[in-house]
Amino acid sequence: MIDFRQLPSPCFVLDESLLRKNLELMRRVKEDSGCTLILALKGFSMSSTFPLVRQYLDGATASSLHEARLCFEEMRCPAHVYAPIYLDKEFDEMMGYASHLSFNTLNQWARYKDRVATFHRPISCGIRVNPQYSEVQTDLYNPCKPGSRLGVTVDHFPDGRLPEGLEGIHFHTLCENDSYTLERTLVHVEEKFAPMLHEAKWLNMGGGHLMTREGYDVEHLIRTIRRIRETYDLEVILEPGSAVAWRTGYLVSTVEDIFDSQGVQVAMLDMSFSAHLPDTLEMPYKPYILGAYHEPVPGKPTYRFGGGTCLSGDFMGDYSFDEPLRVGDRIVFEDMMHYTMVKTTTFNGVNLPSIAIWREDDTCEIVRRFGYESFKDRIG
Repeated sequence: MIDFRQLPSPCFVLDESLLRKNLELMRRVKEDSGCTLILALKGFSMSSTFPLVRQYLDGATASSLHEARLCFEEMRCPAHVYAPIYLDKEFDEMMGYASHLSFNTLNQWARYKDRVATFHRPISCGIRVNPQYSEVQTDLYNPCKPGSRLGVTVDHFPDGRLPEGLEGIHFHTLCENDSYTLERTLVHVEEKFAPMLHEAKWLNMGGGHLMTREGYDVEHLIRTIRRIRETYDLEVILEPGSAVAWRTGYLVSTVEDIFDSQGVQVAMLDMSFSAHLPDTLEMPYKPYILGAYHEPVPGKPTYRFGGGTCLSGDFMGDYSFDEPLRVGDRIVFEDMMHYTMVKTTTFNGVNLPSIAIWREDDTCEIVRRFGYESFKDRIG
């Protein structure tokens, strides 16, 4: 049991036992389905956990040069790489960290294929396709909306063949979805790209497979993967990020001020939603708080939480509690490991939260503290 009072504030804290529980389930999926299962660093890149993660998963997927290097150095294996655009000045170094390269367009493949072919070791290359079907409701996260810049539509393959030199097909259309969404998506992938699937050596189904969420039909996922593997005789790759860190940790914060704002009780915290939890404003979604009612309860003390930046929209609410809050109380946001630390900023000069791991033996390790230099280094 985490003792939140032992932690600095604000602080991201990961519960190592919960991470292991997720990884054990994912290893079962991997072994029972025969798929390759890798961590998407864009969702969770806490390298201090990689010694544990690599005991269970097959590696990681990267979307930039720095993520690829992090995988190579800290996960200790070459990365599966997909980026919407590869830069000429970075490409040679990128190849040094990669086992797989997926290209976003046929133009990008044409530009770099000769450099891949003459690299000193083989790199398996693929193309990202757009099946023009996605059940993601938020446009910001929908890769298949009209005019999407992500992936190649079927009309760009007039002969229906996989271009020479490419061995894989990559699609990513899910966002915290279930296996039945995947199944419906595969109808469109197979309808449009079946001839290419028969030619391919691998199919990367991207991320968004939230297999560690309560109620997820893991057995259905396993059957779905097996069917694709057997139908097309290829390797199936999944690269979830959220599922790895789902409900494994928290953001600990402290109440610094409480005041009435035109009839609304506002509790100011030593953290920022815009700088530290931007996904809550982008998606948007309302995070859960330990010990709080997620929605206002008539007659109970109710508060709107304010962040520490000057952005007027840096707030979240409203929540009710059984007892009134006081300055100095800890407010603990749940499920704060995925798409949180990877998106933090020092906007307005606010300090970044510390990072900690609550170990399985009930000891606490403060992995990182931040200060002025973290702010200064990011703005030159």
